[in-house]
Amino acid sequence: MDTTLPGPERAPGPVRLPDPRRPRATLWTLRVLLTLHVLAVLAQPLLAGLYLSGDVDAIAVHGAVGSALAALGLVLIAAAAAYVLVGRGRWWVLPATVVLFLAEGLQVGFGYARQLNLHVPLGVLVVTVSILLAAWVWTPAARRGRR
Repeated sequence: MDTTLPGPERAPGPVRLPDPRRPRATLWTLRVLLTLHVLAVLAQPLLAGLYLSGDVDAIAVHGAVGSALAALGLVLIAAAAAYVLVGRGRWWVLPATVVLFLAEGLQVGFGYARQLNLHVPLGVLVVTVSILLAAWVWTPAARRGRR
């Protein structure tokens, strides 16, 4: 006696194996670090604004966050290198993080030297590039590896 119910036969479809060339863990590491980075970068103009509005203690926090951003930039370069070399991610991410790190180093130097004519425009550039990079890393294009 057959106990199976009649129904449409399902032909076995193609089995999709994970693409070994796609970045996974390296991409998630880069995502987390870039998100933390952009949050710290976005805090900088707020802290500067607090200082300019009379909260003199905010400038010390502004300087500390700037120095922490430089340290985070080094970790970000390592994560980008892993994403590019190990995860076979987009190659341009590594030089972009290196340039961002160098710009942040200049930014810190200009800030401590009180060169506001260079510090402010460079800060705008750092914020813009950080936002664009952090937004891109969450797109589907970041998941696609090199071929």
